[in-house]
Order: sequence, then structure tokens, then C-alpha cells
Amino acid sequence: MRSRYTAYAIGAVDYLLATQVEQDREAVEGWAREARFMRLEVLDTVAGGPGDDQGVVEFAATWETRDQTHVHRERSTFERRHGRWIYVAGETPRAAPLRRESPRVGRNEPCPCGSGRKFKKCCGA
Repeated sequence: MRSRYTAYAIGAVDYLLATQVEQDREAVEGWAREARFMRLEVLDTVAGGPGDDQGVVEFAATWETRDQTHVHRERSTFERRHGRWIYVAGETPRAAPLRRESPRVGRNEPCPCGSGRKFKKCCGA
């Protein structure tokens, strides 16, 4: 993953094409030329060690184009083919569901604002 990010950053298009199953050369060249790559953060890895033939890397890549900063988060699958790691596919991970930290106030309970009224007649209206 790091080597592919570096290849994007320095415009090593041939390396990128050699380490991916399918790729459009013109699209890769254009994007590598347009973007200024700023940071790669590896968030998680699964397998991908010396004895493995598959691995998964979750990352966040930061780059800038036309004075706008972008962050791309992806969970990428790699396969070892003929001794070389090849990018196979990637998916955008879903965000974790939002969890309420405080218990939910019932409609007929006293309002948490301290007014002395029922929640449904005060802040819950």
C-alpha cells in the first residue's frame, strides 16, 4: 500500500499499472499529475505477511487538488501473484453507527432542562 501511494506521489505510472489488476493509464497519469499527495495513514491490516497470499489494508489518503484538500478512505484487497503484491479491489468502509451516550428521555418524564414540565410539553415539543 505504501509503495503504491508513493508511486502516485512521484508519478511512477508504470509501477502503478504493474501492481494493479486493471487500470486506465491516462486516468492514472492525469490524477498523479494533478494531485499533490500529503499523507497516508494505515488504519488496519489483515494478513498480508510473508506466508500469506492475500491481505487487506484499510487506509486514509490525503491529497490536494486546486487548493482543496481531500481524504479518501478505503479497505483494499491485495493478492500475491508470482511473488508480487497486486491491488485487486477496494471498497469504502461504512461509518460506525452513531450511539447515543445518554439514555433517551421518555415523553412523559420530567424535561431534562429543569423547567419542571413534562418533556413532551417542553423541549420535546
